[in-house]
Amino acid sequence: KKTFTEVQTERLEQAERTVLIKCPPKLNEKKLLQYLSSHGNIKSHFFFENRGIHALIEFSQKNSVASLQDAIGIPSAAEHHVPFKSRLFTFTLKNPVSQAAEETPVHLSPQSHIPVNELIHKLCHADSISSQMYILLNEYQLTEENTKLRFLACSLVRDFTRAYFPDSTVKPFGSSVNTFGKLGCDVDMFLDFHDFQKHATKMKKGPFEMEYQMKRLPSERIATQKILSVIGDCLDNFGPGCVSVQKILNARCPLVKFSHQPTGFQCDLSVSNSIAIKSSELLYIYGCLDSRVRALVFSVRCWARVHGLTSSVPGTWITNFSLTMMVMFFLQKRSPPIIPTLDQLKGLADEKDKHVIGGYDCSFVRDLSRIKPTKNTETLDVLLGDFFAYFGNFDFRKNSINLRKGKEVNKPESSPLYIWNPFEQDLNISKNVNQPQLEKFVAAARESAWILQKEDTTQRMINKEPWGLAALLIPFGKSNSSKMKTRMKGSGSETIRSLLNSLKLDNANSLQKAVGK
Repeated sequence: KKTFTEVQTERLEQAERTVLIKCPPKLNEKKLLQYLSSHGNIKSHFFFENRGIHALIEFSQKNSVASLQDAIGIPSAAEHHVPFKSRLFTFTLKNPVSQAAEETPVHLSPQSHIPVNELIHKLCHADSISSQMYILLNEYQLTEENTKLRFLACSLVRDFTRAYFPDSTVKPFGSSVNTFGKLGCDVDMFLDFHDFQKHATKMKKGPFEMEYQMKRLPSERIATQKILSVIGDCLDNFGPGCVSVQKILNARCPLVKFSHQPTGFQCDLSVSNSIAIKSSELLYIYGCLDSRVRALVFSVRCWARVHGLTSSVPGTWITNFSLTMMVMFFLQKRSPPIIPTLDQLKGLADEKDKHVIGGYDCSFVRDLSRIKPTKNTETLDVLLGDFFAYFGNFDFRKNSINLRKGKEVNKPESSPLYIWNPFEQDLNISKNVNQPQLEKFVAAARESAWILQKEDTTQRMINKEPWGLAALLIPFGKSNSSKMKTRMKGSGSETIRSLLNSLKLDNANSLQKAVGK
């Protein structure tokens, strides 16, 4: 497996050799590719639907893009345009009628995942919960095409930032690159000046020191706000397809939000957020270590969204990032562990892996080949049920979740849910979560553990009813209310016995809490 940095570098270079073309509703694919090939060899291409048909064309050489740009006309003078020549083009037929006979339908790459009800139908035909979880993963994960489109969106923004900062790069971080992104998720991107800083240190060799004269500002935060303000205005006024631009400069991490119509992405642009990038890299490593990691995360996140435990808008609910960290913690706690703790990864780090950012030690091994594979052979069937049982019975009042150590530690303060930031150890990444939302999560986890342990899978498969993971992706109020009533009517001792078995509760106190909720 390649390192996170190698993948990023490769993808960014690939994006620089890429153009995006808006095509007519019907076209002759062969003729379009033939014309484009006159400017250089085409390495890959695909078509997708987004307010019309678009083609992403990746050339083998970067100079092919310049050759194509030289041959392309500007829009009609009847309209007023900003004279910025981007890598976004519109392709039309000069004589649509005579060329109509040659048109053939093009294959369109999907850029969104299937609806949950279609997914449930697919899952019912699987032969195990493990198979169901891999089916969900394959339906929801980012495709090769969608990933290329994400890096192209960053590369097109970088074309603007380089007008002001020639050494800058724009890179994606978060779900677009950490192996846990699902089709349709936003693109988080950051403006990076690190290449410029490396250049500055090189110039200090020799008997003299030479440095640039630069505008001085009172703080790094003010510099960030000013840079983003100008780039935001630039995208708003001159960026083809950049709409709904919002500058949110007073946030803890200032950013510019915008919609990039040509690629169909909602984008958030910030300035170099080194710790967020280290978090992306850490998750990338965990996602690459074992195929069960991603399958479990995707299933748990889909389950959480169906039951209203997570949301696309900020609020008091658990975020996808917090939920992902909970899954990682659970996998560190298995016997033997499926993934190593952050401290163990730090112990494997060599000199070139050492990173201290703002006083925080962010060192961990980056070469995947130096991490020993786990000896754990548990199936995903077991892991999914045990995840719900584990957090359905977790003592959230007393304990916090610490991925650096891989064990529960006493909460340093009274937030309902406390998950230590893996790097900024004085921060709680789930500080936004309130008590009712946490209780809702615990109740849903307990209900799910119950369903997985009690259902008659064989009978359900024969009856073609949703079973296993599929049964968990139906809101409990809709399908399970009658079962819940029946279950609660059982004799007291029977209910207690079942709860003890399914939730692995240790004592009468925790049982009382469970029944109370």
